[in-house]
Amino acid sequence: KDVQPYVKALESVKHFCREIKFKPEIIDLGGGFGIPYSPEDKVKDIEDFGVAIKEKIKDIGAQIFILEPGRYIVGNTAVLLCSVLYVKRRQEKNFVIVDAGMNDLIRPAFYGSYHIILPAKQGRGENYIKADIVGPICETGDYLGKDVVIPADIKKGDLLVIGSAGAYCFSMSSNYNTRPRPCEIMVKRNRDIVIRKREKYDDLWKGEL
Repeated sequence: KDVQPYVKALESVKHFCREIKFKPEIIDLGGGFGIPYSPEDKVKDIEDFGVAIKEKIKDIGAQIFILEPGRYIVGNTAVLLCSVLYVKRRQEKNFVIVDAGMNDLIRPAFYGSYHIILPAKQGRGENYIKADIVGPICETGDYLGKDVVIPADIKKGDLLVIGSAGAYCFSMSSNYNTRPRPCEIMVKRNRDIVIRKREKYDDLWKGEL
């Protein structure tokens, strides 16, 4: 979210190269460019990033400069669509169990990352509750969101949209708990195209001898 760590890294490289009298041919600054995971997140524009590092790159004098902005490009281009299986209402905590789990999107369970979760159909009224959105896997850590504000009348069959699923989601998914992975659909100009087929149970053991 802040360009200063990159600027400081390039300054360190510049001073180190001058100290050992070395001129690098290639510099790879890597990735890590932030994306907004919620409406409150403020992320620096990529143009501001370019302006901030342009002169630093010139000072180092490398012929090839590499950036890896994959998450910045695709992170917010995809969502995970899931269906409500059950709703458990408790005095101390509400739970919404959906058909997606930690095998589909492991980031929240793995390192506590936040993904916005919204009902697919908006305008459900003014009454809301807080609930943990969890998967059907037999693991206590199988959750997709905690204390999510959702419509109070949420019920079985409702669709939920989990945002920022374009990066580090399918690539980190697995068949854990004997769960086939979902399909991927691209929407373009009001057309939907299947770009990755849904896995079948046969796919889970087809590579075994």
